[in-house]
Amino acid sequence: MSRPGDNAFPRRAGRLPGRPPLDSIPIRTLAKERALTKEELAKWALANGWQQIGDAICLVRPAKPTEAIVRLVFKATVAQIEIKKPSGKWDKVAGEAYAKIEWDEYAELPTGLGLSTISGLTMLMRDNKDRLAFSKLGGT
Repeated sequence: MSRPGDNAFPRRAGRLPGRPPLDSIPIRTLAKERALTKEELAKWALANGWQQIGDAICLVRPAKPTEAIVRLVFKATVAQIEIKKPSGKWDKVAGEAYAKIEWDEYAELPTGLGLSTISGLTMLMRDNKDRLAFSKLGGT
């Protein structure tokens, strides 16, 4: 019998009770019925052309692969998409609480962040993903 002070569900390092480890979840089979976590969203982004630059996960300009122009910002309760203006200032264009971001099997995108509605973003993601794949093949 547990006492009120006992923790009935002890946490294991790096994961929540009842959820499999992130490495064992294929991106294509992320559950539609539950919200994505920050780690699952980051794993999806890195597998789809986004790059870790500093502390942010970014999409880079095709002509200048060291200059980020779109970034995915993870805060405590929300994920935000920010686009860099020509002046150098980051402008928030979309954001949503993790609880409302779900996986869309048909589009193979997380819903709720507006990734499919932001003009040119999916094409930029494809360009970045192709560039990363070809750079791995070329050995650079």
